[in-house]
Amino acid sequence: PPAGLAEEVGPPLIEHILPPKGPDVATVAPDAPVAAAAALLRDHNVGALVVTEPDSGRVTGILSERDVVRALAAESTADAVVQAPVSDLMTTDLATCTTGQTVDELARVMTDRRIRHLPVLDGDRLVGIVSIGDIVKSRIDELETETETLHEYLSSGR
Repeated sequence: PPAGLAEEVGPPLIEHILPPKGPDVATVAPDAPVAAAAALLRDHNVGALVVTEPDSGRVTGILSERDVVRALAAESTADAVVQAPVSDLMTTDLATCTTGQTVDELARVMTDRRIRHLPVLDGDRLVGIVSIGDIVKSRIDELETETETLHEYLSSGR
């Protein structure tokens, strides 16, 4: 970089975007009825719930609004869907990430797999969830910081 500009530090890590969100992650048990999961999606104003075993907290899947809509479209009655257990609809081929991964890595996974939410794990422990909105916000913040730095450098007359 030009003299006077900070060295490139690389893309932000997931651990940097989790703290503002807080540690709470909306979860649901695999045996909960889909109707209860839909209420949780609404109440938490989120697009996905991490499915966890009630006793161990082990992550077993994810249930997204998309999963519910696809099931509704495939069934002959909505009652069959809303009464079914979450485990019937949840995605089990689960992509996850760790706090040490970069925003760029997650953006690639989300794009390649066409998913919008990734649970964040520390070993087997759920420590957060990252959405595509979090990734976009992080990228915008990064670009704004870079733009400010360049403006400061250019206006300093160097």
